[in-house]
Amino acid sequence: MGRLVSQKEIADIVQNERKSGKTFAATNGCFDILHVGHVRYLQKTKSLADYSIVMLNSDNSVKMIKGPERPINNEQDRAEILNALSCVDYVVLFEEKSPAKLLETIKPNIYTKGADYTLETLPERDVVLRNNIKVEFIEFVQGKSTTNIINKCLG
Repeated sequence: MGRLVSQKEIADIVQNERKSGKTFAATNGCFDILHVGHVRYLQKTKSLADYSIVMLNSDNSVKMIKGPERPINNEQDRAEILNALSCVDYVVLFEEKSPAKLLETIKPNIYTKGADYTLETLPERDVVLRNNIKVEFIEFVQGKSTTNIINKCLG
């Protein structure tokens, strides 16, 4: 089971664990209504390193990206749900649209992103290149999305 940590705590954890050769894979997202696509994505992220870090968009960050009606679940609830998954070791919140600043601080070995991105379209491209962070693009599970779930509920 994971735990919610501050940005300072995750930077210290990564720095200390790296001394003993441990590796870190990080990803980011809103993870508003968790579905099987999210779970498989997070399992794949965890399989790439000793520890997985989910950089979770704060409520304000989600609103900037998705609009005023989102998130459906608040950041504390989303963090708790993520932390209940065995494939998530750490959750850390960030306030910006992009996790670039946090990624620069953590410097994980691997950064995972959905396969709808390429290195050329990746918003965090400069950070990963500058810090020699390997990027792994993960395929989505067809038809599984939070937007689809919301639309289905709205009928």
